[in-house]
Amino acid sequence: MSAADLLAGFTHRRIATSGAEINLAVGGSGPPLLLLHGNPLSHVSWHKVAPDLARDFTVVAIDLRGYGDSSKPPGGADHAAYSFRAMALDGIEVMAALGFPRFAVAGHDRGARVAFRMALDHPDAVARVAFLDIVPTHHVLSNPPLGWARESYHWFFLAQKEPYPERLICADLDYYIQYKLNKQGVGLEIFSPGAMAEYIRCTTPEQIHAVCEDYRATLTLDFDMDRADFGRRRIGCPALLLWGDNSHVGRHFRPLEAWAPWLADFRGGAIPTGHYPAEHRPDLVLSEFRNFFAG
Repeated sequence: MSAADLLAGFTHRRIATSGAEINLAVGGSGPPLLLLHGNPLSHVSWHKVAPDLARDFTVVAIDLRGYGDSSKPPGGADHAAYSFRAMALDGIEVMAALGFPRFAVAGHDRGARVAFRMALDHPDAVARVAFLDIVPTHHVLSNPPLGWARESYHWFFLAQKEPYPERLICADLDYYIQYKLNKQGVGLEIFSPGAMAEYIRCTTPEQIHAVCEDYRATLTLDFDMDRADFGRRRIGCPALLLWGDNSHVGRHFRPLEAWAPWLADFRGGAIPTGHYPAEHRPDLVLSEFRNFFAG
């Protein structure tokens, strides 16, 4: 089953931005809603909720640069091409090309960090924002609990100097992707066979390098940006926070407290999932999204 089969009825296309070529699926009608996936996923991670959302919204699900079938530009000496700021600009430019200068956005994992930077840097473009299963990067790196560090060691492993992590991971890509998706004991059964096949297909040496560049940028440029903004800038639009009670976020952080310095208007709470809410309990995510984005 292909990405097109998983999102039947959606139009699949590529849009060139100022820094990449972005693969995407668009479907439905109504107010625009941009969906941003996490690592090691692609836009098909939304396939259990996107078709239902498309009944009320124009849904745009993209592959972040470096992931899925989007292009994988060189990161540069400072990895700036994979900063959340660069990825956020891709989203802004894709939505503008589709005729949506203002829109809502939901992100999971890395995509939620992109959505954070997007809402902070482009307040006139983002009407509402939902963050799935993260706390802010600044909080994570300033207050790393031991339990989180044990489970999320990959933040620091992937950020090591090229080509160390790339060579180790690429020695057995199939083992890597299945181990990564099975973390936290939730089990691989939450992923549909078609989605799993897509994640395996897209786990190439080129994507692994891009993912490493993403994490290298996080521990340098992104953290520096967040430190500069902390206490000085806030996201003013309404925000929804959802996290799994059996994820690293639910077990090791107090998410509402972590988000409070960054958000002027927010709501949300834990749901009974692991780290992949939209694939684990799409019914709950869909209900929360409908209530929030319709507001």
